Amino acid sequence: MPSLRDRIQQQVFRLNGLALNEFDLSQPPGDPGLYGPESVIWRVHGDFPSMLCGGISALLMQMLHPLALAGVWDHSTFRQDMMGRLRRTSQFIAVTTFGNRADAQTLIERVKRIHLQVSGTDTDGVPYAASDPALLTWVHVAETSRFLAAHLRYKNPGLSLAEQDRYYEEAARVAEALGATAVPKTVRDVEDYLLAMRPALRCDARTREVLTLLLNVPAPSWQARPAMTVMMMGGIELLPDWVQQQFGFHFSGPRRWFIQQRMRLLAVTLRWAIRRGAYQRAMERVGR
Repeated sequence: MPSLRDRIQQQVFRLNGLALNEFDLSQPPGDPGLYGPESVIWRVHGDFPSMLCGGISALLMQMLHPLALAGVWDHSTFRQDMMGRLRRTSQFIAVTTFGNRADAQTLIERVKRIHLQVSGTDTDGVPYAASDPALLTWVHVAETSRFLAAHLRYKNPGLSLAEQDRYYEEAARVAEALGATAVPKTVRDVEDYLLAMRPALRCDARTREVLTLLLNVPAPSWQARPAMTVMMMGGIELLPDWVQQQFGFHFSGPRRWFIQQRMRLLAVTLRWAIRRGAYQRAMERVGR
């Protein structure tokens, strides 16, 4: 019978892109991939609990852009299969960060081909295309800013400003490979970019439906449901205050403290349980 530790790890792998079993992050030996073990992005993306919390936060932030939302709404099965959507996103991040160079490039080219098929008009009749460089930049910045925010809160609050800048610079490589342009690559530039984007964002009925779907996504088991609830609330609480306000959330000081403490406890448990995550497999590949 599997140990408690193994059972928790199995539940986690059912949630993320490793469950798709399409790419072997432990092969071939010695291949550093796009970044390698000395990179900041390996450290930031290597902590599964903060990445999952940041990923939930990122998805909600991304959906505030009406054109990004329209693309997902019109061309994705996320309303019928939210978990599948989350797994595929998780797979892309894991393979482009930690996979070997060939696999990372394969996945980037696959996503580029998919993007070319995604176009239409939003509810106001404004045309969109998933391959639009400006839209790709928005999706990238919303994502990486939340990953870094989660890392600073739940893993390493002491990450220096220079290392944070380096994280953005490293992460921009994949965004630019997908076709994003004018990608901000420092903490200051990201803050300025988000400020400039605020007038273009909105929370409407569709955005709120995404929130409802996310909050009610089926758990892989009844045992996983409490942990998923903690993670969902952690992701929402991690959103910038101005984004929380758009969604109608307001957390009191004690409520914030309670959410963060539960998230920290869950993170400790998950780090104890996960021994064969993407980071560990990639480190094994490069002989660390």
